[in-house]
Amino acid sequence: MEFDTMAGMKRTNMCGELNTSNENQEVILTGWVAKNRKLGGVNFVTLRDRTGIVQLAFNDATNKSVFEKSELLKSEYVIAVRGNVIKRSPENINKDMKTGEIEVFVTELRILNGSETPPFYIEEDIDTNDALRLKYRYLDLRRPDMQKNMILRHKVAKIARDYFDENGFLEIETPMLTKSTPEGARDYLVPSRVQKGKFYALPQSPQQYKQLLMLAGYDRYFQVVRCFRDEDLRADRQPEFTQLDMELSFVDIDTIIEINEGFLKRVFKEAINIDIQTPFIRMPYSEAMDRYGSDKPDTRFGMEFIDISEEVKNCEFKVFTGAIENGGSVRCINAKGLGDKMTRKTLDNLGEYVKTYKAKGMAWIVVEDRNLRSQIAKFFTDDELDAILKKADAETGDTILIIADKNDVVYDALGNLRLEVARRFDLIDNSKLNFLWVTDFPLFEYSEEEDRYVAKHHPFTHPVDEDIDKLETEPQNVRAKAYDIILNGNEIGGGSLRIFNSELQEKMFKALGFSHEEAWNRFGYLMEAFKYGTPPHGGLAYGLDRLVMIMAGCDSIRDVIAFPKVQTASELMMKSPSVVDKKQLDELGIDVNIDIEDEEKENPDNE
Repeated sequence: MEFDTMAGMKRTNMCGELNTSNENQEVILTGWVAKNRKLGGVNFVTLRDRTGIVQLAFNDATNKSVFEKSELLKSEYVIAVRGNVIKRSPENINKDMKTGEIEVFVTELRILNGSETPPFYIEEDIDTNDALRLKYRYLDLRRPDMQKNMILRHKVAKIARDYFDENGFLEIETPMLTKSTPEGARDYLVPSRVQKGKFYALPQSPQQYKQLLMLAGYDRYFQVVRCFRDEDLRADRQPEFTQLDMELSFVDIDTIIEINEGFLKRVFKEAINIDIQTPFIRMPYSEAMDRYGSDKPDTRFGMEFIDISEEVKNCEFKVFTGAIENGGSVRCINAKGLGDKMTRKTLDNLGEYVKTYKAKGMAWIVVEDRNLRSQIAKFFTDDELDAILKKADAETGDTILIIADKNDVVYDALGNLRLEVARRFDLIDNSKLNFLWVTDFPLFEYSEEEDRYVAKHHPFTHPVDEDIDKLETEPQNVRAKAYDIILNGNEIGGGSLRIFNSELQEKMFKALGFSHEEAWNRFGYLMEAFKYGTPPHGGLAYGLDRLVMIMAGCDSIRDVIAFPKVQTASELMMKSPSVVDKKQLDELGIDVNIDIEDEEKENPDNE
């Protein structure tokens, strides 16, 4: 087939924007053929662009050559048309289409390009293998639901820029090629050709640069910035991702929270027309862990933790008493009203589920009409069982699910069990938007792998003033001036007030196990900068991908990123990462000592 050109056909309107106000207007439209319905002398073609679809009409009043050309149209052909907007008769109005009250009677048709049959349908909610969608991502992005996600992402970034500009922030870019500072996630390294043997790192965040911008006198900074972390992937992680990053001078936590609540209120209203109520609840980290076992609790449903350690400390069940004697606890959740759904098979399955979080198992008590159903009841007196039921506020039809272990295991296992029960039995109201600030985090967490305390957030987080004296003697009890913003059990952002005094920063590095020399070798430029009048400052960064994912109602950030990667950090469309020429490696002074051919045989598609 010989294809036409666009000469003299300048688009006047977008498909999805036409309505009855355009009646009798001549329009020029461009786009892709979504469908061609041939009804014997009448053809109806659905034309699609990124704004939506509109129906094109061809009938016996159409020029013969134009009608004959319309017969050739197939799905995903690229066309341009000239035509007149006409109102549909009442019986032909399509209420499911935004443009369903009108159609375009075509007077000129140009076929600009053809298309092979796509590997999947270009339509919403397709049931297609993710790997296939990612291999043909340019087609996947053509689908209306994906285009809505990309448009929403654009809106969120645009609203952010407007909001922060109006509140005195300057958008300042920071470098992509930076210094590697191994503390936290693994860096992506970039070899230098000019200085062989040396490497840049791609930034995990602009943390140190934005602190230096505060020192440089730029009171309020923000940036929509790409960040990189070489870590294992999951639904809400990618090796490269986008942060909405900010830093402010001469502020306290309340000011930072107030500004960000204002931003969230605005972005939800302007982007998806949802009013959210501010101020948000604030909850200390210790309370979040005691109530939900998580520093990012989903508060859309109940099943809060109940500590029954006191009630069972003298029982005959050694699993419970042993946990308490070893400094742990016995905690439970009450799955109210689910007793009839908690079959033995279901309970055994949940018991296996908690083992993935290092719990040894799960005990349970189902409260039935006149008795208890439980695998552990024989170990308890009637008084002890009554005490457990009273503490758990248990009634007929309820199920008590119990974990006993070290506190960190109990929190992790019972917290995830709480979420799993809510998912399985549809206890979550997905129409809710529950925002929450979690505050007063621990400054450190113990790494068994490294056998030392590491920074829970990063090594520049300011400790709570009254805890500074504990930095070297009781690091486990030092709280941070840190805060995370949680939405429906997802951490969408987090930040802290920063250390701005070189002496305190040195103490922090010492508490993390760095010698003076190590600290200055890694962060000497920052320590040096602190000598020259550093203002008090703090900031926050949103995971922009995650925020948009929730706003779009998606389950994975891959659905709001144009070209994401899969579990192995591979990009299936371009097949990256890939082998490079030996000449390039020689220029960099790099010798690859693995058998590339064997690697590619094992994984030919980088999947």
